[in-house]
Parts: sequence; C-alpha cells; structure tokens
Amino acid sequence: MKVTEHLQKAAGKTLFSIEILPPLKGRSMQEIYQGIDPLLEFNPSFIDVTYHREEYVYKKRPDGFLEKKSVRKRPGTVGICAAIMNKYGIDAVPHIICGGFSKDETENALIDLSFLGIDNVLVLRGDSIKTEGSFVPEPDGNAYAIDLLEQVVSMNKGQYLDDDLQGVAPTKFCIGVAGYPEKHFEAPNMRTDLKYLKAKVDAGAEYIVTQMFFNNEKYFEFVKACREMDINIPIIPGIKVLTTKKQLTVLPSIFHIDIPDDLEDAIEATKTNEDLKEAGIEWTIQQCKELKAAGVPCIHFYTMGNSEICRRVASQVY
Repeated sequence: MKVTEHLQKAAGKTLFSIEILPPLKGRSMQEIYQGIDPLLEFNPSFIDVTYHREEYVYKKRPDGFLEKKSVRKRPGTVGICAAIMNKYGIDAVPHIICGGFSKDETENALIDLSFLGIDNVLVLRGDSIKTEGSFVPEPDGNAYAIDLLEQVVSMNKGQYLDDDLQGVAPTKFCIGVAGYPEKHFEAPNMRTDLKYLKAKVDAGAEYIVTQMFFNNEKYFEFVKACREMDINIPIIPGIKVLTTKKQLTVLPSIFHIDIPDDLEDAIEATKTNEDLKEAGIEWTIQQCKELKAAGVPCIHFYTMGNSEICRRVASQVY
C-alpha cells in the first residue's frame, strides 16, 4: 500500500512509522528483525530503509603507493525492504539517492523495486562523501533531488531512458521527499528552500518527511509556511531521541539543527548517562504528545538502531 493511502485510511489518526539503517557489511539480517520486533505492538504503517552510497578509502600497497578503493559500509537496502515486506507484511520505503548512481543504474534499481512489489520511495539528493568538499553527481547521474524525482515520475508514466522500448509497463511509485523545518543548510534562506520544495511538489512529490527537530514550533511554522506556498501534501514530522551529551554538538553540526535551550539545560543538568537518557526520552515524549494532539498525520521515528528507546517513547504516546 502506498504511504498516501495509509494516511488517507487513518482518517485523522496519527500513524506510527520508523526509519532503520541497513546493518554494516557482513552483519546479519537478524539485527534488523531484532530492531523491528519490539516496535510491532505500535503497528508501524511503513518502515523506511536508508541508503548509504560508496565511500573511498586509500590503502597502502606493498610498493608504498596508495590505492584508492571504493567501499560501501551499509549495503542491502533493496534486499532489506523485500525481507521486511515478506516477513512482516509491512510496507517498506527505500531511500533512493542521486550520489553514486548513473541514471541507468537508478532506472535498474527502480525496476527491481517495482518487480518486488515495493511501491513507495523517498527520493533524496544525498550527502557528499567525506573526500568531497561538496556534493558531486555522477557524470551521467541526477544532480538534484528534483531530477531524481522527475525520473521516477517519468517511469510512472511509462517513460524509460531507452525511447525504443515497446510495450513498457509504467511503475506505480508513491514518491516522498525531504523537508527542512530549520532550512536545508545549502539554501540561502527559508523562502528559497520552500521554493525548491514547492518545485518538487509540483513535479509529483506526494508527501514530505521532515528532518529531525527538537522544537515543535519549528515544525508548526514550517507547515504554516508550506501551506502559504500552496504546498498541500501531507507533512510528516521526523523525530529522534537525544541520548548522549555529545549529540548536543554532533547533531547540530551534521544535521544543521538547533537544540532548544530548555533541552540543553536538562541534558547539562544530568549527572549520569542514565539520567541523561531519561531526560532525552521525557523531552521526546512531551514533544510527540504535542504533535499528536495537533493532529499530525504520522510521527516518523529515526531509530538509529536503538529500538528500545523508541519503544519507550511510543508506549507513552500511542
């Protein structure tokens, strides 16, 4: 079932969904199941599976020269989505990114997903790799999320890269995109960021999942600004629990978000790691209760491999 169909069937009820990471290369699928099983009691409507592109490392050869090697630390997104749907009957949403893919490779990946009966995708540009100062697309790849979105939309219309194909079957993907309540860090201002988002909606995006945030006012202001821009598709808030003091600086640095003063004070006042975790959980519980009371369509939890923390929050909200 498509994400938009889940939201429509909910008839105003706030749904529960999660995002998971593929296991590190060489690890077991059992790790994924162990992360999902504790959350089944909350009936997740869909499960997002992130995609991690290749990185480059330099290894010293016996002759002393360095050899550049491509590595992918967390492969398996497509297979994980198929396994989740087969085992649980829960709709999986693979992330599809621009980085590391040519348009041909993207088309083939989407064909595989369609064959597997996966009819939802979240399209993202993706981040630059560590060895790049800024994002660099593949020579024959999509440079921006809207380009990738337009490729998926074309396939939904039965338009493939090879114009000579005859009798092609259109795909049926429901397409989600990312939204940034605190602005994408590359956008000069919120107005421009919203303009880019509106272009993606006009091009065929059907729902939005937000970057994590810790201040609900940022989300409410973002939704209001979107509606004023005639962006009227569902906007799903993305939520993460802050569990370590290090995250006070790491999360703003990586995700370009603000930590509210009250949350920072609560974290700084804790004496033990357990107290700190409890403070983060309590903040997220209150945050989610407020969002649910406001009638958000779904709360999307970034589990980051920690389903027990997510379970504790969800048990107080759902």
